Amino acid sequence: MSILINGIGVSSGIAIGEAYVYSREQKEVHAYKIPETQQKKEIQRFQKSLSKAGEQLHQIKNKIAADTPADILAFIDTHLLMLEDPTFNEGTIANIKKFSCNAEWALLLQSNRLVKVFDDMEDPYLRTRKDDVLHVVRRIQDCLAEAPEHIPDGQQLKGCIIIADDLTPADTLMLQHQKIAGFVTEYGGPLSHTAILSKNIGIPAIVGAHHARQLIKTGETLIIDGRQGMVINSPDKRSLKHYRALHKEEIARKVLLHELRNTPTVTTDGKTITLHGNIDRPEDIRKLRKFDHTGVGLYRTEMLFIEKNEWPNEETQFKTYKRALFRLKGKSLTIRTADLGADKEIQDTIDQGPMAHNPAMGLRAIRRCMKEPELFIPQLRAILRVAALGPVRLMIPMLTNIEEMHQVLNLIEKTKQQLRIEKIRFDKNLKVGAMIEVPAAALSAYAFAKQLDFLSIGTNDLIQYTLALDRIDEEVSYLYNPLNPAVLQLIQMSINAGKKARIPVSLCGEMASNPQYTRLLLGMGLEYFSVQANALLEIKHIINHSKLSRLRPKIKKILEHQSANEIETQLDLLNHQESEKTASK
Repeated sequence: MSILINGIGVSSGIAIGEAYVYSREQKEVHAYKIPETQQKKEIQRFQKSLSKAGEQLHQIKNKIAADTPADILAFIDTHLLMLEDPTFNEGTIANIKKFSCNAEWALLLQSNRLVKVFDDMEDPYLRTRKDDVLHVVRRIQDCLAEAPEHIPDGQQLKGCIIIADDLTPADTLMLQHQKIAGFVTEYGGPLSHTAILSKNIGIPAIVGAHHARQLIKTGETLIIDGRQGMVINSPDKRSLKHYRALHKEEIARKVLLHELRNTPTVTTDGKTITLHGNIDRPEDIRKLRKFDHTGVGLYRTEMLFIEKNEWPNEETQFKTYKRALFRLKGKSLTIRTADLGADKEIQDTIDQGPMAHNPAMGLRAIRRCMKEPELFIPQLRAILRVAALGPVRLMIPMLTNIEEMHQVLNLIEKTKQQLRIEKIRFDKNLKVGAMIEVPAAALSAYAFAKQLDFLSIGTNDLIQYTLALDRIDEEVSYLYNPLNPAVLQLIQMSINAGKKARIPVSLCGEMASNPQYTRLLLGMGLEYFSVQANALLEIKHIINHSKLSRLRPKIKKILEHQSANEIETQLDLLNHQESEKTASK
């Protein structure tokens, strides 16, 4: 009998294969006292396990294909760095000494403290980075317990669909190396490592499929649909035939999309649309170029700060931004200044004061930077300097009023003057733009547009601030809807403000990367998209098969509806009709 299991689809695609239930249970950690005379020996046991864990990760890294992109290998590098982090290992040693306890318990105490730091963060992406701590701790605990490695070797897993409670980055990469067909995990969310890696390596994956290991046995035939977040155990002949046909169509579509690489993005009635990518670090450009040779519409520089756990100096930032610019080979680079704050803070500053009651509305982004100009100015100097080497734009996050904008622009001018005095080369005509992320900025978009070179709509925050909710809060997440009429009105106002002031307006939030909204945004007048790398070709395909003169009146009519549900229904109908027209050509 077929069993249907629902989860969260985090990497689209169809996979059909035999299940392999991947069990990696870990023994419960208990505390026991260590005589003071044995503390040194216990510390040595912990340090030996650290070394062993590092050796295992290096062995895994060496087994992975030589052409694996650097941004994927970075997940393992992060874990290797954590093994050397004093906050991590010295804290455990301090616990052994302080509590005269065994290494396992001391490690657990330290990991709990570090996990709490991440749990207290508001930003959903950074909150899930506690997974790094948990994964590294699990590996060290296994080494302390002298547990064997989990993943079988050879051809045993080829073509299988892995069922697990959760997967570490090392597990995921080793499994992919063995050519598995897909993943299903009981835990994890859309920002988990499994989700990010599965997208990067192009393997269908579903997370949050509760009780999957109880409902599925090794050897059973499975179908996973990454688009719908659906697992079918022991499918009947009719389902198998249906999904095999879908899988065949999917392969054909990938070939079709691949042919769009490095081609123009132009509507059927001749309107050129700018389609750029989003990155977190220069290494991400390699992945971007895998899909398309295009520019970067959003470079989130705060990841450089967070990964280094400090405010990097001017020279470090200059070299990093220069590396990104040169890798783009003449394409433009839009650098967003650091969006740090109470919820996305550098580790060393976390304990310097109380956590804000509402971090999302606290001292973050440009507010944080302007409060500490001695830390912000090195970033401005680095961006101004690298802009002299190629097409670079500077983007300011979280602006809320004109006075704030003037303060930032004045600081930029003062920074330019200082560079002149020092006779350091910089771009005196650097283009400066603002993120439209709060309703106040959207309502004042024309006032911003008259004095800036471009605007960029950050829909992730704009939706949350407009609807007064946290989309990862399960109690209210059902209210999170990009098609809420109020949200769409603010987006429309921002686009119209740019057109009136004759400056470009881009959209770089998740809406831009979602094919469901591409025709809607085109019909609203958006001409600049900045999307996740793996969404580039799908979005381009839709744009290249859209006729603006036909879309605009239809979208205008859809936007007259006062209900998000009505808008969604009409938009789905429009997307279906347009897709059928494209398929028939």
